Amino acid sequence: MLKIISAKSKLCKKLNIKKGDVILAFDGFEAVDSLDYLFYDSQESFTLTLKNSLGEVREVKVQKQEFESLDLTFEQEEKMRTCHNNCTFCFVDQMPPNMRESLYVKDDDYVMSFMCGNFVTLTNLSEKELERIIRLRLSPLYVSVHTMNKDLRCKLMNNRFAGKIVEQLKRLTQAGIEVHCQAVIVPGLNDGENLEYTARELFAMYPSVCDLAVVPTGITKFRDCLPYIPDITAESAKKVLELCDKLNKKFGVNFLLPADEYFIRSNTPFKDAEFYGDFSQIENGIGMTAKFIQDFQSSLKKSSLKTQKKVAVVCGVSIAPTMQELCQKANGAVKNLHAFALPIKNKFFGETVTCTGLLTGGDILDELLNNSSIFDTVIIPANTLKEFEDVFLDGMTVEELTAKLKDKKVIINRNSEDFFKSLLKG
Repeated sequence: MLKIISAKSKLCKKLNIKKGDVILAFDGFEAVDSLDYLFYDSQESFTLTLKNSLGEVREVKVQKQEFESLDLTFEQEEKMRTCHNNCTFCFVDQMPPNMRESLYVKDDDYVMSFMCGNFVTLTNLSEKELERIIRLRLSPLYVSVHTMNKDLRCKLMNNRFAGKIVEQLKRLTQAGIEVHCQAVIVPGLNDGENLEYTARELFAMYPSVCDLAVVPTGITKFRDCLPYIPDITAESAKKVLELCDKLNKKFGVNFLLPADEYFIRSNTPFKDAEFYGDFSQIENGIGMTAKFIQDFQSSLKKSSLKTQKKVAVVCGVSIAPTMQELCQKANGAVKNLHAFALPIKNKFFGETVTCTGLLTGGDILDELLNNSSIFDTVIIPANTLKEFEDVFLDGMTVEELTAKLKDKKVIINRNSEDFFKSLLKG
Protein backbone atom coordinates (compact mmCIF):
# COMPACT_ATOMS: atom_id res chain seq x y z
CA MET A 1 0.00 0.00 0.00
CA LEU A 2 1.05 3.61 -0.59
CA LYS A 3 0.41 6.35 1.97
CA ILE A 4 -0.03 9.75 0.35
CA ILE A 5 1.95 12.63 1.90
CA SER A 6 1.27 15.19 -0.83
CA ALA A 7 -1.74 15.55 -3.17
CA LYS A 8 -1.80 19.10 -4.55
CA SER A 9 -2.95 18.68 -8.14
CA LYS A 10 -6.29 19.98 -9.41
CA LEU A 11 -7.15 16.42 -10.36
CA CYS A 12 -6.71 15.27 -6.76
CA LYS A 13 -8.90 18.09 -5.52
CA LYS A 14 -11.58 17.16 -8.04
CA LEU A 15 -11.46 13.49 -7.00
CA ASN A 16 -11.18 14.29 -3.27
CA ILE A 17 -7.82 12.49 -2.95
CA LYS A 18 -6.10 13.87 0.14
CA LYS A 19 -2.91 13.75 2.13
CA GLY A 20 -3.15 10.82 4.58
CA ASP A 21 -5.18 8.64 2.21
CA VAL A 22 -3.71 5.21 1.50
CA ILE A 23 -3.83 3.62 -1.94
CA LEU A 24 -4.68 -0.06 -1.51
CA ALA A 25 -4.99 -1.06 -5.17
CA PHE A 26 -4.90 0.03 -8.82
CA ASP A 27 -7.55 -1.60 -11.02
CA GLY A 28 -7.97 -4.23 -8.32
CA PHE A 29 -4.25 -5.10 -8.17
CA GLU A 30 -2.48 -4.59 -4.87
CA ALA A 31 -0.44 -1.37 -4.62
CA VAL A 32 3.01 -2.77 -3.86
CA ASP A 33 5.30 0.21 -4.38
CA SER A 34 5.69 3.44 -6.35
CA LEU A 35 6.15 1.54 -9.63
CA ASP A 36 2.43 0.77 -9.58
CA TYR A 37 1.68 4.47 -9.29
CA LEU A 38 4.13 5.43 -12.06
CA PHE A 39 2.59 2.88 -14.41
CA TYR A 40 -1.05 3.73 -13.78
CA ASP A 41 -0.44 7.48 -13.60
CA SER A 42 0.66 7.26 -17.24
CA GLN A 43 -2.72 5.74 -18.23
CA GLU A 44 -5.80 7.70 -19.21
CA SER A 45 -8.22 5.60 -17.20
CA PHE A 46 -7.93 3.42 -14.09
CA THR A 47 -9.58 2.77 -10.73
CA LEU A 48 -8.03 3.57 -7.34
CA THR A 49 -8.99 1.77 -4.14
CA LEU A 50 -8.43 4.28 -1.32
CA LYS A 51 -8.61 4.13 2.47
CA ASN A 52 -8.90 7.42 4.36
CA SER A 53 -7.62 8.30 7.84
CA LEU A 54 -10.89 7.02 9.38
CA GLY A 55 -10.39 3.60 7.83
CA GLU A 56 -13.14 4.07 5.26
CA VAL A 57 -12.50 2.36 1.90
CA ARG A 58 -13.80 3.71 -1.40
CA GLU A 59 -13.11 3.34 -5.11
CA VAL A 60 -12.26 6.31 -7.29
CA LYS A 61 -12.52 6.20 -11.08
CA VAL A 62 -9.73 8.28 -12.62
CA GLN A 63 -10.31 9.74 -16.08
CA LYS A 64 -7.62 12.07 -17.39
CA GLN A 65 -5.49 13.07 -20.35
CA GLU A 66 -2.43 10.90 -20.95
CA PHE A 67 -0.08 13.79 -20.13
CA GLU A 68 -1.94 14.67 -16.90
CA SER A 69 -0.63 13.45 -13.55
CA LEU A 70 -2.16 13.03 -10.13
CA ASP A 71 1.17 14.40 -8.89
CA LEU A 72 1.22 12.33 -5.72
CA THR A 73 4.14 11.71 -3.37
CA PHE A 74 4.26 8.90 -0.87
CA GLU A 75 5.67 7.98 2.49
CA GLN A 76 8.87 5.96 2.04
CA GLU A 77 7.81 2.37 2.59
CA GLU A 78 9.75 0.37 0.05
CA LYS A 79 12.16 -2.33 1.21
CA MET A 80 14.82 -3.83 -0.99
CA ARG A 81 14.36 -7.48 -1.93
CA THR A 82 17.44 -9.45 -0.92
CA CYS A 83 19.24 -12.45 -2.33
CA HIS A 84 18.15 -16.01 -1.45
CA ASN A 85 21.24 -17.62 -2.99
CA ASN A 86 24.61 -18.67 -1.66
CA CYS A 87 26.63 -18.37 -4.87
CA THR A 88 30.05 -20.00 -5.07
CA PHE A 89 31.47 -16.81 -6.58
CA CYS A 90 29.61 -14.18 -4.50
CA PHE A 91 31.72 -11.04 -4.13
CA VAL A 92 29.90 -9.86 -0.99
CA ASP A 93 31.06 -13.03 0.80
CA GLN A 94 34.63 -11.94 0.06
CA MET A 95 34.33 -8.54 1.74
CA PRO A 96 36.53 -7.75 4.75
CA PRO A 97 34.87 -6.93 8.10
CA ASN A 98 34.12 -3.49 9.54
CA MET A 99 33.20 -1.69 6.33
CA ARG A 100 30.06 0.39 5.83
CA GLU A 101 26.87 -1.63 6.26
CA SER A 102 25.54 -1.12 2.72
CA LEU A 103 28.49 -3.05 1.25
CA TYR A 104 27.23 -6.26 2.85
CA VAL A 105 23.69 -6.04 1.43
CA LYS A 106 22.98 -8.76 -1.12
CA ASP A 107 20.33 -7.04 -3.21
CA ASP A 108 18.29 -9.10 -5.67
CA ASP A 109 15.44 -6.73 -6.43
CA TYR A 110 13.68 -6.72 -9.80
CA VAL A 111 12.52 -3.14 -9.17
CA MET A 112 16.15 -2.00 -8.88
CA SER A 113 16.94 -4.01 -12.00
CA PHE A 114 14.32 -2.09 -13.97
CA MET A 115 15.06 1.32 -12.48
CA CYS A 116 18.86 1.20 -12.05
CA GLY A 117 20.15 -1.67 -14.16
CA ASN A 118 21.11 -3.87 -11.19
CA PHE A 119 21.53 -7.54 -12.05
CA VAL A 120 19.07 -9.96 -10.43
CA THR A 121 18.85 -13.75 -10.39
CA LEU A 122 15.01 -14.07 -10.24
CA THR A 123 15.35 -16.96 -7.74
CA ASN A 124 13.32 -15.01 -5.15
CA LEU A 125 10.59 -14.19 -7.65
CA SER A 126 7.09 -15.45 -6.86
CA GLU A 127 4.49 -16.20 -9.52
CA LYS A 128 2.60 -13.09 -8.43
CA GLU A 129 5.71 -10.93 -8.88
CA LEU A 130 6.44 -12.45 -12.28
CA GLU A 131 2.92 -11.57 -13.39
CA ARG A 132 3.41 -8.05 -12.01
CA ILE A 133 6.58 -7.53 -14.07
CA ILE A 134 4.64 -8.50 -17.19
CA ARG A 135 1.57 -6.44 -16.30
CA LEU A 136 3.57 -3.28 -15.54
CA ARG A 137 5.84 -3.92 -18.55
CA LEU A 138 9.05 -3.56 -16.52
CA SER A 139 11.46 -3.61 -19.44
CA PRO A 140 14.37 -3.96 -19.80
CA LEU A 141 15.55 -6.17 -16.94
CA TYR A 142 19.14 -7.22 -16.18
CA VAL A 143 19.41 -10.89 -15.24
CA SER A 144 22.32 -12.92 -13.87
CA VAL A 145 21.82 -16.17 -15.74
CA HIS A 146 25.31 -17.71 -15.35
CA THR A 147 24.18 -20.91 -17.08
CA MET A 148 21.09 -22.32 -18.75
CA ASN A 149 21.94 -25.79 -17.47
CA LYS A 150 19.34 -26.12 -14.70
CA ASP A 151 21.28 -28.54 -12.51
CA LEU A 152 24.52 -26.58 -12.81
CA ARG A 153 22.77 -23.30 -12.00
CA CYS A 154 21.36 -24.84 -8.82
CA LYS A 155 24.87 -26.00 -7.92
CA LEU A 156 26.57 -22.68 -8.69
CA MET A 157 24.02 -20.70 -6.71
CA ASN A 158 23.36 -23.26 -3.97
CA ASN A 159 19.65 -22.81 -4.51
CA ARG A 160 17.37 -25.67 -5.50
CA PHE A 161 14.97 -23.22 -7.20
CA ALA A 162 17.62 -21.68 -9.46
CA GLY A 163 16.75 -24.00 -12.35
CA LYS A 164 13.48 -22.12 -12.94
CA ILE A 165 15.43 -19.52 -14.95
CA VAL A 166 14.68 -21.26 -18.26
CA GLU A 167 10.90 -21.05 -17.83
CA GLN A 168 11.10 -17.56 -16.29
CA LEU A 169 13.02 -16.12 -19.24
CA LYS A 170 10.64 -17.72 -21.72
CA ARG A 171 7.65 -16.20 -19.90
CA LEU A 172 9.24 -12.76 -19.79
CA THR A 173 10.45 -12.65 -23.38
CA GLN A 174 7.21 -14.05 -24.80
CA ALA A 175 5.44 -11.18 -23.00
CA GLY A 176 7.70 -8.64 -24.69
CA ILE A 177 10.03 -7.93 -21.76
CA GLU A 178 13.57 -7.21 -22.95
CA VAL A 179 16.36 -8.83 -20.95
CA HIS A 180 20.10 -8.15 -20.74
CA CYS A 181 21.90 -11.21 -19.37
CA GLN A 182 25.22 -11.92 -17.75
CA ALA A 183 27.23 -15.04 -16.98
CA VAL A 184 29.83 -14.80 -14.23
CA ILE A 185 32.35 -17.41 -15.32
CA VAL A 186 33.83 -19.89 -12.86
CA PRO A 187 36.69 -21.60 -14.73
CA GLY A 188 36.04 -25.30 -15.21
CA LEU A 189 32.32 -25.07 -14.42
CA ASN A 190 30.27 -22.79 -16.66
CA ASP A 191 32.84 -21.91 -19.32
CA GLY A 192 33.73 -23.77 -22.54
CA GLU A 193 31.00 -26.08 -23.83
CA ASN A 194 28.62 -25.02 -21.07
CA LEU A 195 29.01 -21.33 -21.99
CA GLU A 196 28.36 -22.23 -25.63
CA TYR A 197 25.19 -24.09 -24.62
CA THR A 198 24.05 -21.11 -22.51
CA ALA A 199 24.69 -18.67 -25.35
CA ARG A 200 22.77 -20.79 -27.88
CA GLU A 201 19.79 -21.22 -25.54
CA LEU A 202 19.62 -17.49 -24.85
CA PHE A 203 20.12 -16.50 -28.47
CA ALA A 204 17.08 -18.61 -29.33
CA MET A 205 15.12 -15.84 -27.53
CA TYR A 206 16.87 -12.99 -29.40
CA PRO A 207 16.10 -10.09 -29.76
CA SER A 208 14.03 -10.12 -26.55
CA VAL A 209 17.17 -11.43 -24.87
CA CYS A 210 19.33 -8.56 -26.07
CA ASP A 211 22.82 -9.77 -25.18
CA LEU A 212 24.93 -11.90 -22.88
CA ALA A 213 27.78 -10.32 -20.92
CA VAL A 214 30.59 -12.77 -20.13
CA VAL A 215 32.28 -11.68 -16.91
CA PRO A 216 35.15 -13.20 -14.89
CA THR A 217 34.76 -14.04 -11.22
CA GLY A 218 36.09 -11.35 -8.89
CA ILE A 219 38.47 -12.94 -6.39
CA THR A 220 39.72 -11.15 -3.26
CA LYS A 221 42.12 -12.35 -0.56
CA PHE A 222 39.16 -12.81 1.81
CA ARG A 223 38.04 -16.26 0.63
CA ASP A 224 38.61 -18.09 3.91
CA CYS A 225 36.35 -21.15 4.18
CA LEU A 226 35.02 -20.54 0.66
CA PRO A 227 35.43 -22.95 -2.27
CA TYR A 228 38.59 -22.53 -4.33
CA ILE A 229 38.13 -20.67 -7.60
CA PRO A 230 41.09 -20.34 -9.98
CA ASP A 231 41.87 -16.87 -11.29
CA ILE A 232 41.72 -16.34 -15.03
CA THR A 233 44.96 -16.76 -16.96
CA ALA A 234 46.09 -15.38 -20.31
CA GLU A 235 45.28 -18.73 -21.90
CA SER A 236 41.80 -19.08 -20.37
CA ALA A 237 40.97 -15.46 -21.19
CA LYS A 238 41.98 -16.01 -24.82
CA LYS A 239 39.75 -19.11 -25.03
CA VAL A 240 36.76 -17.09 -23.78
CA LEU A 241 37.39 -14.41 -26.42
CA GLU A 242 37.78 -16.98 -29.18
CA LEU A 243 34.51 -18.66 -28.19
CA CYS A 244 32.67 -15.32 -28.12
CA ASP A 245 34.03 -14.41 -31.57
CA LYS A 246 33.06 -17.82 -32.99
CA LEU A 247 29.50 -17.65 -31.70
CA ASN A 248 28.97 -14.01 -32.66
CA LYS A 249 30.08 -14.85 -36.18
CA LYS A 250 27.64 -17.75 -36.29
CA PHE A 251 24.80 -15.65 -34.83
CA GLY A 252 25.53 -12.77 -37.21
CA VAL A 253 25.31 -10.24 -34.38
CA ASN A 254 27.48 -9.23 -31.42
CA PHE A 255 25.38 -11.11 -28.89
CA LEU A 256 28.15 -12.23 -26.53
CA LEU A 257 29.91 -9.28 -24.90
CA PRO A 258 33.13 -10.28 -23.11
CA ALA A 259 34.30 -8.12 -20.21
CA ASP A 260 37.26 -5.80 -20.75
CA GLU A 261 39.28 -7.88 -18.30
CA TYR A 262 39.51 -10.76 -20.79
CA PHE A 263 41.19 -8.50 -23.35
CA ILE A 264 43.60 -7.18 -20.74
CA ARG A 265 44.55 -10.57 -19.30
CA SER A 266 45.13 -12.12 -22.74
CA ASN A 267 46.91 -9.05 -24.14
CA THR A 268 44.35 -8.95 -26.95
CA PRO A 269 43.49 -5.62 -28.66
CA PHE A 270 40.19 -4.14 -27.51
CA LYS A 271 37.21 -4.20 -29.82
CA ASP A 272 36.25 -0.95 -31.53
CA ALA A 273 33.49 1.02 -29.84
CA GLU A 274 31.05 0.04 -32.62
CA PHE A 275 31.19 -3.56 -31.39
CA TYR A 276 29.24 -2.62 -28.25
CA GLY A 277 26.33 -0.89 -29.96
CA ASP A 278 24.59 1.39 -27.44
CA PHE A 279 26.89 0.26 -24.56
CA SER A 280 23.92 -1.24 -22.74
CA GLN A 281 26.22 -3.13 -20.34
CA ILE A 282 28.97 -0.55 -19.83
CA GLU A 283 28.31 -0.46 -16.06
CA ASN A 284 29.14 -4.17 -16.06
CA GLY A 285 32.67 -3.51 -17.33
CA ILE A 286 31.65 -4.24 -20.91
CA GLY A 287 33.14 -1.83 -23.46
CA MET A 288 34.18 0.72 -20.87
CA THR A 289 37.74 0.90 -22.18
CA ALA A 290 36.67 1.07 -25.83
CA LYS A 291 34.28 3.93 -25.01
CA PHE A 292 36.98 5.74 -23.06
CA ILE A 293 39.47 5.39 -25.93
CA GLN A 294 36.86 6.57 -28.45
CA ASP A 295 36.03 9.65 -26.38
CA PHE A 296 39.72 10.35 -25.86
CA GLN A 297 40.52 10.21 -29.57
CA SER A 298 37.64 12.53 -30.44
CA SER A 299 38.70 15.02 -27.75
CA LEU A 300 42.43 14.99 -28.48
CA LYS A 301 43.40 18.29 -30.03
CA LYS A 302 46.32 20.66 -30.01
CA SER A 303 46.37 22.85 -26.96
CA SER A 304 48.94 24.54 -24.76
CA LEU A 305 49.53 25.11 -21.08
CA LYS A 306 51.15 28.31 -19.84
CA THR A 307 53.09 26.44 -17.20
CA GLN A 308 54.33 22.89 -16.94
CA LYS A 309 51.79 20.45 -15.57
CA LYS A 310 52.76 17.05 -14.14
CA VAL A 311 49.69 14.81 -13.80
CA ALA A 312 49.40 11.41 -12.14
CA VAL A 313 46.38 9.49 -13.44
CA VAL A 314 45.24 6.94 -10.82
CA CYS A 315 44.12 3.59 -12.21
CA GLY A 316 43.98 -0.12 -11.50
CA VAL A 317 46.86 -2.38 -12.48
CA SER A 318 45.00 -4.06 -15.36
CA ILE A 319 44.17 -0.90 -17.29
CA ALA A 320 47.51 0.86 -16.60
CA PRO A 321 49.22 0.02 -19.94
CA THR A 322 46.27 1.38 -21.92
CA MET A 323 46.07 4.47 -19.71
CA GLN A 324 49.80 5.09 -20.10
CA GLU A 325 49.47 4.92 -23.88
CA LEU A 326 46.72 7.55 -23.80
CA CYS A 327 48.78 9.76 -21.49
CA GLN A 328 51.69 9.61 -23.93
CA LYS A 329 49.42 10.66 -26.78
CA ALA A 330 48.17 13.57 -24.71
CA ASN A 331 51.74 14.59 -23.84
CA GLY A 332 52.55 14.68 -27.54
CA ALA A 333 49.55 16.87 -28.30
CA VAL A 334 49.60 19.32 -25.40
CA LYS A 335 52.57 21.57 -24.81
CA ASN A 336 54.05 21.43 -21.28
CA LEU A 337 51.88 18.47 -20.25
CA HIS A 338 53.61 15.55 -18.55
CA ALA A 339 50.90 13.01 -17.69
CA PHE A 340 51.46 9.41 -16.65
CA ALA A 341 49.42 6.46 -15.45
CA LEU A 342 49.89 5.56 -11.79
CA PRO A 343 48.79 1.94 -11.26
CA ILE A 344 47.68 1.18 -7.70
CA LYS A 345 48.22 -2.30 -6.29
CA ASN A 346 45.15 -3.38 -4.35
CA LYS A 347 46.55 -4.32 -0.96
CA PHE A 348 43.14 -3.95 0.67
CA PHE A 349 41.30 -6.68 -1.29
CA GLY A 350 44.41 -8.48 -2.51
CA GLU A 351 46.48 -8.12 -5.65
CA THR A 352 44.20 -10.51 -7.60
CA VAL A 353 41.80 -7.53 -7.73
CA THR A 354 43.19 -5.33 -10.50
CA CYS A 355 40.27 -3.15 -11.62
CA THR A 356 40.09 0.57 -10.88
CA GLY A 357 36.62 0.59 -9.32
CA LEU A 358 37.68 -1.44 -6.27
CA LEU A 359 40.62 0.73 -5.24
CA THR A 360 40.52 2.17 -1.72
CA GLY A 361 41.55 5.58 -0.45
CA GLY A 362 44.30 4.11 1.71
CA ASP A 363 45.97 2.25 -1.16
CA ILE A 364 45.68 5.28 -3.44
CA LEU A 365 47.13 7.62 -0.81
CA ASP A 366 50.10 5.35 -0.05
CA GLU A 367 51.09 5.20 -3.72
CA LEU A 368 50.63 8.94 -4.21
CA LEU A 369 52.81 9.73 -1.20
CA ASN A 370 55.49 7.36 -2.49
CA ASN A 371 55.51 9.23 -5.81
CA SER A 372 54.76 12.77 -4.58
CA SER A 373 57.94 14.25 -6.08
CA ILE A 374 56.92 13.53 -9.68
CA PHE A 375 53.47 15.11 -9.92
CA ASP A 376 51.67 18.29 -8.92
CA THR A 377 48.15 17.21 -9.96
CA VAL A 378 46.37 13.90 -9.51
CA ILE A 379 43.27 12.69 -11.33
CA ILE A 380 41.15 10.12 -9.44
CA PRO A 381 38.31 8.26 -11.20
CA ALA A 382 34.89 8.77 -9.63
CA ASN A 383 34.12 5.05 -9.85
CA THR A 384 36.42 4.56 -6.85
CA LEU A 385 33.92 6.57 -4.77
CA LYS A 386 30.51 5.91 -3.30
CA GLU A 387 27.72 7.14 -5.56
CA PHE A 388 26.73 10.74 -4.71
CA GLU A 389 29.40 10.92 -1.96
CA ASP A 390 33.15 11.58 -2.04
CA VAL A 391 33.92 8.52 0.09
CA PHE A 392 36.19 5.60 -0.87
CA LEU A 393 35.35 1.96 -0.14
CA ASP A 394 37.48 1.97 3.02
CA GLY A 395 35.68 5.03 4.42
CA MET A 396 38.38 7.59 3.64
CA THR A 397 37.01 10.81 2.18
CA VAL A 398 38.44 12.82 -0.70
CA GLU A 399 38.82 15.71 1.73
CA GLU A 400 41.00 13.57 4.02
CA LEU A 401 43.11 12.34 1.11
CA THR A 402 43.56 15.89 -0.23
CA ALA A 403 44.62 17.18 3.19
CA LYS A 404 47.35 14.53 3.46
CA LEU A 405 48.66 15.37 0.00
CA LYS A 406 49.08 18.98 1.14
CA ASP A 407 50.06 21.14 -1.86
CA LYS A 408 48.88 18.71 -4.56
CA LYS A 409 45.84 19.46 -6.68
CA VAL A 410 43.26 16.64 -6.58
CA ILE A 411 40.76 16.34 -9.43
CA ILE A 412 37.90 13.84 -9.39
CA ASN A 413 37.18 12.54 -12.86
CA ARG A 414 33.37 12.42 -12.89
CA ASN A 415 33.08 11.54 -16.58
CA SER A 416 35.03 11.50 -19.83
CA GLU A 417 34.48 15.21 -20.41
CA ASP A 418 35.94 16.08 -17.00
CA PHE A 419 38.96 13.90 -17.64
CA PHE A 420 39.79 15.42 -20.99
CA LYS A 421 39.20 18.95 -19.77
CA SER A 422 41.53 18.58 -16.79
CA LEU A 423 44.18 16.59 -18.66
CA LEU A 424 44.31 18.25 -22.07
CA LYS A 425 43.20 21.81 -21.43
CA GLY A 426 44.41 22.43 -17.89
